Amino acid sequence: MRHHAFIAAGFGGQGVMLFGKILSLAAMYENLYTTWLPSYGPEMRGGTANCTVVISEKYIASPVVDKPSEVIAFNIPSMYKFEKFLPEGGLLLLNTSVIDREPERKDVKVIKIPANEIADELGNIKVQNMVMLGAYLKATDAVSFDSVKAALEKSLKGKKADLLEINLKAIEAGMKAAEEQL
Repeated sequence: MRHHAFIAAGFGGQGVMLFGKILSLAAMYENLYTTWLPSYGPEMRGGTANCTVVISEKYIASPVVDKPSEVIAFNIPSMYKFEKFLPEGGLLLLNTSVIDREPERKDVKVIKIPANEIADELGNIKVQNMVMLGAYLKATDAVSFDSVKAALEKSLKGKKADLLEINLKAIEAGMKAAEEQL
């Protein structure tokens, strides 16, 4: 049975909320139950931001997650804050462009993605969140690439429509980077 409950966390402005929203919307396209619960620190940009997402084949009783199956950390404080909640064998996905130290946990699966460098090579540092999303997809198969593409098409409308291609390239690059570690 498909069931993923993850926390994505980082600084405000790193695209953490969009990361969670896209995956949650993609889950809806697959007729799965899903919740998306944002949480902001006192400052929006530069402050801490995290979201909790649950994707499941079964009805979700609460959007609150005490034991996430996966943690996606975009910065050092997020890694230290949330890695402790992972169960043994859980997945810790790290943006190593920002996180230059090792996690404390040795009993979880760690995937390291230099997301900012990959995004920079693609020509837009802002798509580092989609690089991380691609890595998450490859590591978990939580939802399909096609559903994520549909979710992005729905989210990137109007002036943002021209960003679709680079976001898709970023996801594919993230999938490739994660594949090398699986």
